[in-house]
Amino acid sequence: MAKVKITLVKGTSKRTPVQRATLTALGFKRSYQTIEKDVNPAIQGMINQVKHLLKVENI
Repeated sequence: MAKVKITLVKGTSKRTPVQRATLTALGFKRSYQTIEKDVNPAIQGMINQVKHLLKVENI
């Protein structure tokens, strides 16, 4: 399985409830937090929905 390192680089204020829920489902609790996830179709879809708020790096 491939892994990605995801960093939340923009805040969640002024975002739609769907985008906030997606970030919560990914595991983000605060700005500039970094998490590592295994890539699967579900995670990739969530990343694509909020890609303008994230910095994604392959590991």
